[in-house]
Amino acid sequence: MKKKLEVDKKQELDRNNEPDNGSMAHDMEEMELLGKQMDRLRTNEELKEDDKQPDPVQYKEKDK
Repeated sequence: MKKKLEVDKKQELDRNNEPDNGSMAHDMEEMELLGKQMDRLRTNEELKEDDKQPDPVQYKEKDK
C-alpha cells in the first residue's frame, strides 16, 4: 500500500508548475492523470462550504 501512495504522489503534478501557454498532455499516461485530477475537483457548493470563492461565471445569459 505504501508503494502505491509513493507512485501516486510521484505522478501528481506540482501545484506551482506553470505549463507553457497552450501546452497539451504529452502522452496517454499524462492524459489519464489529468482526467483523475478533474474527477477530484470540488463543486462550487463544496468550495463555499469551506469558505472559498468558486470560479466566477464566465458566461451570462444577458450577454447574448
